[in-house]
Amino acid sequence: MHTTVDDAKALGLLPEEFDKITEILGRNPNFTELSIYSVMWSEHCSYKNSITWLKTLPKDGPHMLAKAGEENAGLVAIDDETGCAFKIESHNHPSAIEPYQGAATGVGGINRDIFTMGARPIAQLNSLRFGNINSDRTKWLVKGVVKGIGDYGNAFGIPTVGGEVYFDDCYNINILVNAMSAGIVKKNKVVSATSYGVGNPVFIVGSATGKDGIHGAAFASKNITEDSADDLPSVQVGDPFQEKLLMEASLELIDTGAIIGMQDMGAAGIICSNSEMSAKGKHGMRIDLDKVPTRQKNMKDWEILLSESQERMLVVAKKGMEETVYKVFDKWDLNCTQIGEVTADGYLEYFMNGVQVAYVPAQSLVLGGGAPVYTRTYTAPVYLKDIEAYNIDNVTIPEDLKQVALFLINHPNIASKRWVYTQYDSMVGTVNRSTNTCTDAAIVNLKDSKKALALTVDCNSRYVFANPETGCAIAVAEAARNITCSGGQPSAITNCLNFGNPYDPEAYWQFVHAIKGMGKACLKFNTPVTGGNVSFYNQSEVENHTVPVFPTPTIGMLGILADKNRTMTYNFKQAGHHIYLLGSSQNCISSSQYLAHFHQIKFSPAPYFSLDEEYDLHQLIKQLINADLIQSAHDCSEGGLWVALAESGFNNQLGFNIITDADIRKDAFLFGEAQGRVVVSISPEQFDLFIETVVASGIDFSHLGDVTTGEIKIDGNYWTSIVDLQNQYDTAIEKALL
Repeated sequence: MHTTVDDAKALGLLPEEFDKITEILGRNPNFTELSIYSVMWSEHCSYKNSITWLKTLPKDGPHMLAKAGEENAGLVAIDDETGCAFKIESHNHPSAIEPYQGAATGVGGINRDIFTMGARPIAQLNSLRFGNINSDRTKWLVKGVVKGIGDYGNAFGIPTVGGEVYFDDCYNINILVNAMSAGIVKKNKVVSATSYGVGNPVFIVGSATGKDGIHGAAFASKNITEDSADDLPSVQVGDPFQEKLLMEASLELIDTGAIIGMQDMGAAGIICSNSEMSAKGKHGMRIDLDKVPTRQKNMKDWEILLSESQERMLVVAKKGMEETVYKVFDKWDLNCTQIGEVTADGYLEYFMNGVQVAYVPAQSLVLGGGAPVYTRTYTAPVYLKDIEAYNIDNVTIPEDLKQVALFLINHPNIASKRWVYTQYDSMVGTVNRSTNTCTDAAIVNLKDSKKALALTVDCNSRYVFANPETGCAIAVAEAARNITCSGGQPSAITNCLNFGNPYDPEAYWQFVHAIKGMGKACLKFNTPVTGGNVSFYNQSEVENHTVPVFPTPTIGMLGILADKNRTMTYNFKQAGHHIYLLGSSQNCISSSQYLAHFHQIKFSPAPYFSLDEEYDLHQLIKQLINADLIQSAHDCSEGGLWVALAESGFNNQLGFNIITDADIRKDAFLFGEAQGRVVVSISPEQFDLFIETVVASGIDFSHLGDVTTGEIKIDGNYWTSIVDLQNQYDTAIEKALL
């Protein structure tokens, strides 16, 4: 059946894209072929509205083994023999509709991206954004997402070692669920997502194919509306036990030497794996869709092609080694079926019961090939006028700052995320060195090595909303700061870019300027971008009004600890130790949790930030750690100095006695979120060398006060005890969710 431009529009394609398809094929596509292009040219698969700007990001670095876009995940060298594969991806739209399965399958998908490269996943992180915590819908979403992540990750057997959780009204409908995974691989065992060698067999392995997830890539490329629940078939269903078997079978198969290439079937299912592997290897494939194991009877050819059923892989093996492939998957009791073979002409040819149902050139479908590339127009958002009108002098300093301090420690964006992370197994595999210690980044053990990995995910989306370029640079800087304060060397990043509609000039302006900020910061810290994920259309249609989320470019960063015995923690160690602030306090409360939530002022600039000062501070921190001149190091972020000090005291229930700076507004000194600041503690024995080193660095610093046995004093006034404060900090979120 020939299709029309109206059919194309119904599948999410633009009229000019339909014209391009007919030009490529030399004829009108049939429905199956049009469906193929609709998913492969969707935003989710083609990056058609983002790739122009993504190409401007730095991709070269001293540890890179694969550049962005070359493989399923980024690949960075740890030493001469070992590499780390890592990546972050979104599962926002599915999680907003069906939080349990949406989040669970996000975890499954990101881990498959890791082990299809031959790497064994060893650590997971996540970045979660929800709406108002007092709303019943938010409580339902939080509980579903957290349980989905926990159930899948725990059953799969990979520890969740870190993450972040934020709450803001802008995420009331369209939540964000970003999942990150990291794995270890021997350099000589890396498998590429490619296909070549005429006559080599093509296998589908793992779970049977069902109707779940059909058009899921297209679903991820449109707005969440009040009717989106009708799209529930687009949400995949996961099975972590099946994925565990699939991982072990895949890694065992790699050891046999039988594999040419392998790729996870994620977004767009079989067609995505077929086309991307074929295009990369400059070959084609002939596929018999009726040979694909299915869960439902009488599935149509396009349903089989586009299904995003989970726990499936495409494997291209060496001709003559078919029995080796079958033997491995039979051992693990998994489906393994040859569904086709590699061809020479570069075309994807699909048959159903002997009848050809589609014939398309692989190169025409993929990013970097025939997929369309657009550069959208962009304009500065109107709301920037409200930000420019902000004046700190119009903000009254509260008389009772203790009230503010307790308000912040109980705020869900600052309070302990204990209710969340206790549902995750953080110790399975015994690689997590941060479970019983306090580090700004998660520290992951590397067995039989002196080294360790440092992993973190960071983004303050309110900063990005205020100034996308500065805000995204801050996200990179904070990630680097967390790794540096933990004793590591920042190495590379992956990113999950959550933005609104790219056809909205204001949303696209946010995207473009965030990319610029990311590029500048990554160049400064020498942390190349290894890849990641773009998630547009994160906005909601409510009563005919479009409500976008804050622009949220989540940064996942990998760092290396040269010596894991030099891991630095952030908890105070002993009463009587001296507390110093490295970096300078500023008369700045812009975009702080204090300003936004206590004063309810939603429009203000990004906080004070200097990329050069930030970089210099990090070099000083490394020097102090390597010379054993500090007892603890903790970065100042949400909640400012007050929260950094409180968090430093909780682990050993030690308090602090500090004096504020008379030249700085007291609320700014305690609660402002000016960047480039780290709280450190030192023992009296370290004092002379510490002062000498810091003075020589030229970095601003100040003596705040001293660690106490448990009381908290500000300017000589008793505020509270660390025990009482910690009880509020630990229980605030669980109380709100009851």
